[in-house]
Amino acid sequence: MKKELKFNTNIKCMGCVAQVTSELNELAGAEQWEVDITTPSKVLTVKSDTLDHADIIAAVAKAGFSAAPVVDPVPQ
Repeated sequence: MKKELKFNTNIKCMGCVAQVTSELNELAGAEQWEVDITTPSKVLTVKSDTLDHADIIAAVAKAGFSAAPVVDPVPQ
């Protein structure tokens, strides 16, 4: 089963998504990632069973953007 990796990004519009598309398609594969540009934190979700956070962060940085892993709050 593929794990979901989530990142807060500065990918703000469809033009920005277009700029990261080739990097993320090459790394994760088309249809294996999406950016929700409607949320304030612009969350990138990547589905993969082989990639880790560093791989995704490097690909996003190569396209000129930043990404930071989403940290789930600790349950109380």
